[in-house]
Amino acid sequence: MKLPILSFLVLSAAALAQDATALKNPDNLSLRNEVQTAIDRGLAWLKSQQKDDGSWSSADHPALTALTTVAFQREPSGRNLKTSPDFLLKSYDYLRGFAKPDGGIYGKGLSNYNTSVAMMALLSTGNPKDEPLIEAARKFIAGQQATNMAKPETNGGFGYGPTGASPKRQHPDLDNTLVTLEALRLYEKLRPSSELAGAKDLNWQAAVDFLSRCQNLAATNKEPWVSEEQGNKGGFIYFPGFSNAGEFEPAPGKKAWRSYGTMTYAGMLSLLYSEVKADDPRVQGALGWLKANYTLDENPGLEEQGLYYYYHLMTKGLAAAGVETLELPDGRKVDWKREVALKLLNLQKGDGHWVNDAGRWMESDPVLVTSYCVLALELIYHKL
Repeated sequence: MKLPILSFLVLSAAALAQDATALKNPDNLSLRNEVQTAIDRGLAWLKSQQKDDGSWSSADHPALTALTTVAFQREPSGRNLKTSPDFLLKSYDYLRGFAKPDGGIYGKGLSNYNTSVAMMALLSTGNPKDEPLIEAARKFIAGQQATNMAKPETNGGFGYGPTGASPKRQHPDLDNTLVTLEALRLYEKLRPSSELAGAKDLNWQAAVDFLSRCQNLAATNKEPWVSEEQGNKGGFIYFPGFSNAGEFEPAPGKKAWRSYGTMTYAGMLSLLYSEVKADDPRVQGALGWLKANYTLDENPGLEEQGLYYYYHLMTKGLAAAGVETLELPDGRKVDWKREVALKLLNLQKGDGHWVNDAGRWMESDPVLVTSYCVLALELIYHKL
């Protein structure tokens, strides 16, 4: 029996089907109220940052506006989806303005990434006029799957897209593969009757093979760089043959790439989206690495770089894997939902926003980081 990998996607569009008053554990009532307050404060701050044209943050990347829009859509009470307030209608118009003849939704570049996130936002507008745009976007991102690459180990994955990407970004990577697969699965969930919901234009097995080649697991990855040294086995890297956490020599003359936190959550999530079973050694290997390296003080392998994206992916990953309690190698049992919630509550600034002192991957942008945190807390709210 396959794990119900879309369970967290249902929660992500929680207002569509969830009773927001249902409390899973009475002991969590106070914490859930605090989480709701933090969400409200975060959304109030984000609303104050919206520009007159309906956008947030960078005008070059509609994905930043889309991500913030999704944070409003997924507020636990669902009030934004029920009422479609003017500020959200403005954001929808802004995103529509980036639609291109090729089906993508992007500005100057990073076409696949921007289209994937924008499509997720537009899926919940409730406007029938958006359906042709959504269908075109879905075809666009599915068509970005890599084939016949000069480096065959990258076949099956997804990159930033062909439009406006710098040469160093013209290759598939695990981060873009994750956001593409997430968008495709959300489309299937919210548009189950569409002809494209079960389309065969995506080679899911090739995607799984690409994911496997991003993992430090010798049983399923035969790339020569794979290392199962302590602290590496089961974890993921950015793409086959490169890790943002760097390289090392486990033995003379052998190059290996270090596993790290964000990409290990991204890898596990992507496997689950691809309907790899929860007891598969790749999923279990990733979960084993995440348990062994569990911390909320840093993004394992990268310290504070990408820390808030790490919190964001941790929440989505453990929810998708159906993990209620993390049992660590030392025997400690962690209520990760409570720990992540308390961590984010403590890190929230007085005016409601979050930001990372380490600016890599745009985490000096408080709009981006606040969107990550609000989305994480919204998911946690429904797990308490």
